Amino acid sequence: SVAARLRKHGFKCKTVEITVRDNGLYSFSRQIHLRQPTNITNEIVTAAFQLFKDNYKWEHPIRSLGIRAADLVLDDIPVQLDLFGNQEKKEKLEKLDRTVDEIRRRFGYFSIQRAAMYQNKVLSHLDAGTHTVHPHSYFHG
Repeated sequence: SVAARLRKHGFKCKTVEITVRDNGLYSFSRQIHLRQPTNITNEIVTAAFQLFKDNYKWEHPIRSLGIRAADLVLDDIPVQLDLFGNQEKKEKLEKLDRTVDEIRRRFGYFSIQRAAMYQNKVLSHLDAGTHTVHPHSYFHG
């Protein structure tokens, strides 16, 4: 839903941040700066998952996990093309995300989901579009 909100409002992010809280209420945040600004779901998820794998030691069960996009830029700014030929793949992922956004707009959030969501019935029934997203300061005064 982070990437979908970025696309909806015409932004890309240059930084992805995760916040992890365990069942002992210990929490930490980590962030990574991306090579190019993005609003592609797969790129944001990949960066967040890499941060998680590199930083969480599985000493306690997870209570919550958050993903945040930071260092936002308008999505129409010029970007230098990738010299290693990944531009075609990036364009396909952008088209896929736009298609998924349009299907969800027309037929509802649950009309199309990633297969991974069906591994957990609780997760597969959460509509990311109806979640209230509060800034960090909302809870911490």
